[in-house]
Amino acid sequence: MYTFTTIRQLQSDLAAGKTSCQQLVAESIKAIEEKKQLNAFLEVFHDSAMAQAKLADEKIASKTAGKLAGVIIGLKDNICYKGHKVSASSKILEGFESLYSSTVVERLLAEDAIIIGRLNCDEFAMGSSNENSAFGNVLNPVNEKTVPGGSSGGSAAAVAAGLCHIALGSDTGGSIRQPASFTGTVGLKPTYGRISRWGLIAYASSFDQIGPITKTVEDAALVLEIMAGADAYDTTASQKKVDRYTDALADKKNYKIAYLKECIDSEGLDPEVRRQTLSALEKMKQNGHTVAAVDFPYLDFLVPTYYVLTTAEASSNLSRFDGVHFGYRSPNATDLESTYKKSRSEGFGKEVKRRIMLGTFVLSAGYYDAYYGKAQKVRNKIRQKTREILTDYDFIVTPSTPGTAFEFGKNSADPIKMYLEDIFTVQANIVGCPAISVPNGSHSNGLPIGLQIMGRDFEEGHLLNIAAQI
Repeated sequence: MYTFTTIRQLQSDLAAGKTSCQQLVAESIKAIEEKKQLNAFLEVFHDSAMAQAKLADEKIASKTAGKLAGVIIGLKDNICYKGHKVSASSKILEGFESLYSSTVVERLLAEDAIIIGRLNCDEFAMGSSNENSAFGNVLNPVNEKTVPGGSSGGSAAAVAAGLCHIALGSDTGGSIRQPASFTGTVGLKPTYGRISRWGLIAYASSFDQIGPITKTVEDAALVLEIMAGADAYDTTASQKKVDRYTDALADKKNYKIAYLKECIDSEGLDPEVRRQTLSALEKMKQNGHTVAAVDFPYLDFLVPTYYVLTTAEASSNLSRFDGVHFGYRSPNATDLESTYKKSRSEGFGKEVKRRIMLGTFVLSAGYYDAYYGKAQKVRNKIRQKTREILTDYDFIVTPSTPGTAFEFGKNSADPIKMYLEDIFTVQANIVGCPAISVPNGSHSNGLPIGLQIMGRDFEEGHLLNIAAQI
C-alpha cells in the first residue's frame, strides 16, 4: 500500500510510475472500509472517483496533469458537489442532491484532484465534538474513546487515519483548527473572503470560511493557493491577488510574535498544554524571533459575542429548511403550518434547534439592542484590539484548545462547557483574520496538542512561513 507523505512526493512517485491514481483510489476505498468504525465518511463516491483517477492517470502519462493530480480529497458534508448528495449531516436534507458544485470543488477538480467522498460533521457545522451529527459520532483515530473535535471532525479524522490525503472543512469559530489540534493534523482558516463561500451550506455567513486539513503546512499552502481568489458568484470573496503561498515557505524570516497573557494564565488551561505552548514560544525566541506577552482584556467576551452573533445569523440562514422546497418533510403534517412545524421539529437535531431558538431570541423585539446590537459593538472592540496588537507584532500565538481531545459524553450534558472549548479559536472568526493550528507535541495522555497562530488579514504567506518553521 502506498504511504502518503506530501503532495510533492506523491506527484514525484506518480511521475516515476511507483503508483497510479487508480491504485491510490482503490487503496483509499479499502482503507475507508477497514476503518469504517471511525464513521468519518458518510458516503464514498466510488464511480466518480475512479473516473477522475483514470483521467488523471492519462494526463500524467501525457504530461498534461494539474497540480493536484492523484491527490485524494474528502469533502465536509456541507460543501456542494454537483450530482452528489450533501446533507450537512442533518435529517432535514434527507435525500438532497446538489444541483451545482461549490467554487472550491470546481477549482480542485480543474487541477485534477480526486474527490473521494463526503465526510461526517456536526449537524450544520454546529458543535465542537462531532457528537451532533444525525449519522452518529466520529471517533478520533488517535484514541477512539475520544472525540475528534468539531465541527469538521470527519475531515480531521479522515486525514489523521490516512483515509484521504487532504480534507476540506469549514471554520465558523474553530471548526477546522480545533479538530486539527485534537488529531495532530494541520488546520488552516484563511482570512474571511480569501476563499469563496459559494456552495458552502451556511451556518453564520459573516464568520464561515472553507479551509484545508492536511498532514503538512506545505500541502495546506498549495491547496489554499488553488482554492483562493475572487469569485463572481460570491460578493464577499476578496478581489485581492492570490500569492504563491508555496514560494513563501522557503525563506527563514524572523518575526515579532505576541502571545496573549490572559490565555496562558487562564485557570481553565491544561497545565501540560501551557508548558508545551511556553516551550514552543521559547524555541521561537532561540530561533531568532522576538517573543513578548501582551494584554488582551476581552478574553471572557469572545465566546458570548461569538454565540450571540452566530446564532442570530443561523436563525436567519436556516429558515430556508422548511419541509416545503427540498429535503425532509414530516409524514405527520396535515396542512402548511403543521408542515413547517413538524418538519423542522423532527428534521433538526437538538443542538441546531437550541441555536435557532437562541438566535431568534437575540433578534426579537425588546432584546435586539440588549444582545445582538451590543454583541456587534463588542465585536468591533475585539477587532480593534486584535488589529492593534497585529500592528506591533506579526502574529498572535495561543494554544489551539484549552486541553486535549476529551472522551465522548464528557461535555455534551453542559452546552456552556462545550461552547468554552472554542475560547481560543473564535477570536480569528470574530476579527476575520487568518489562523492556523499546527501540532505541538503530545500530552502525557498520549493525545496531540495544537498551537494556534493568528496573522494579519490576507498575509497567509507569512502565516504559513512561520507555521512551517515551527
